[in-house]
Amino acid sequence: MLSSLSKCRYIASETKPERVVEAFSEVAFVGRSNVGKSSLINALCGRDVAYVSGTPGRTRCINIFDAGEGRFLVDLPGYGFAKGPLNEILNWGPMIETYLASRRSLQMVVLVVDAKVGPTPLDSQMGLWLNSNRIDFCVTASKIDKVQPSKSFAQKKAVAKFFGISAEELFWVNSKNQDGVAALRAEILKALG
Repeated sequence: MLSSLSKCRYIASETKPERVVEAFSEVAFVGRSNVGKSSLINALCGRDVAYVSGTPGRTRCINIFDAGEGRFLVDLPGYGFAKGPLNEILNWGPMIETYLASRRSLQMVVLVVDAKVGPTPLDSQMGLWLNSNRIDFCVTASKIDKVQPSKSFAQKKAVAKFFGISAEELFWVNSKNQDGVAALRAEILKALG
């Protein structure tokens, strides 16, 4: 069983889900473009393993990170507004769905939403899709530093209510200063086994 993600390393990028090697177990990250999935992965690992860009849609492939002992973290392309070739953007949805639906080793999906913006219709659609395909997922609100402190508790409750979970079940994180990252890391390590 893994005790940390500190040895996590990038191993491959792929556009064809069927070409990704099998893992013992894996956790995938989904969310809209520019929500901070790559920054979150870096925070969870305690170092820069994923490329971070300020341009929406820079993650264009299935990016695989080996956490050790055949356990993967998987950064999937973002949905929604993105900059890139239209033919690539149109392929991201089917690529993500095929990947998530076909991976026997997938233990959990981390659905990342923007804490300040709140869940979008596309986030709702993803949550419903994961539920209908019986894929375990946890909801993580990133960029909590962008929420005014006086509004933080109410916003956390609102995001949780949107997904039908309690505020305690929602992971409320700031990748920059590590707020909430340890709790999410523990959940991911448990899922990876």
